[in-house]
Amino acid sequence: MPSTSPHASLTTETHRLPDDRTLAYAVAGDPTGAPVLVHHGTPGSRLFAALLADTAHAVGARLVVPDRPGYGQSSPPPTGWDWADWRADCTALLDAESLDTVSTLGFSGGGPFALAAARSDRVTRVGLVGTVVPPFEGGLATLARVPFALRLVFGVSAVLAAVAGPDLVVGQYTDRDVTDGVAEAVGVEFDEALRQRARAPARENRLFATNRVASLPDVSLRAWHGTRDENAPLEPVAEAVRAVDGTLRTLPADHLGTLLDCRVDALRWLVGDEHAAE
Repeated sequence: MPSTSPHASLTTETHRLPDDRTLAYAVAGDPTGAPVLVHHGTPGSRLFAALLADTAHAVGARLVVPDRPGYGQSSPPPTGWDWADWRADCTALLDAESLDTVSTLGFSGGGPFALAAARSDRVTRVGLVGTVVPPFEGGLATLARVPFALRLVFGVSAVLAAVAGPDLVVGQYTDRDVTDGVAEAVGVEFDEALRQRARAPARENRLFATNRVASLPDVSLRAWHGTRDENAPLEPVAEAVRAVDGTLRTLPADHLGTLLDCRVDALRWLVGDEHAAE
């Protein structure tokens, strides 16, 4: 049976994967809307859905937002698991939800996983917001090469966030003032992301530093990226979009600011609204 998440508008459900792992996911937005498979950032969790739920309901999108392995309530992955294996996990999730086709969205560190999922013939469109394009050097990706270093950093961050509140977490992604609702959503998602400590974000950041997305999916692609984004560089995104003749929209915003500013446009396009802004 589904259980209510800390955000009243979200519902958490679980699915048993073929290898007996548990995949937890949130469902939000319009229950009868067009399905959108959403990939949270790094670190992140299914509770990322709270930042998109109201918009999704307004534009007619039904969000399915899984915890990737090792985050939130999803089981850790087997040794050697990476974003190529994520496509199989997503296929199992679509089967569980009886979804033949979906569009998909990836935010930040969820971008490479969205691209991997989009290599399935069941994905019709892929949207990327403030995405990381591996191989990615600098920041946390470089620190992740040092054993236990990133796990220590996130462990300290979790303790500080528990004391200082969500504003500390929000400040890692934007310098703008956000509403109390946005701050709470970001803080709760961060807490849930580290429910199993920091192994998952450490593993993903190592992947970002050392692995390359093998090939881009042959589906319609749009990306939204902030010109002031200090968390993910713009140029690799521009190169990737050009390679598949996709569409890139730049915004005068930072990392989280880009998501907040483009979420209506992005979800409208993902549900098939051809009048969504270019």
